[in-house]
Amino acid sequence: MPTVLLVRGWRVFFYADEGNEPIHVHAKKGDAECKLWLRTDIFDLEEAWACGMSPRLRREIRQIVFDHFDVIVEEWNRRFGDRDHAGN
Repeated sequence: MPTVLLVRGWRVFFYADEGNEPIHVHAKKGDAECKLWLRTDIFDLEEAWACGMSPRLRREIRQIVFDHFDVIVEEWNRRFGDRDHAGN
């Protein structure tokens, strides 16, 4: 599970082998965890699933991912090849 970011207690990471899924990250802070799809075509995020996430934590991780959007996409492409599935 390669870690991409450690920010404000959040660990943002990829799983090494999730098949041919579009660009996404997993994020975990304490008991809160989620999976976010990165919509590169419209610079947006879509929550795939979440567990233990309060509204405040949802806002916090969304802001972190938006702030590091380009870095995450670059790291995804470096690790998994340039397979930017923008149309999720």
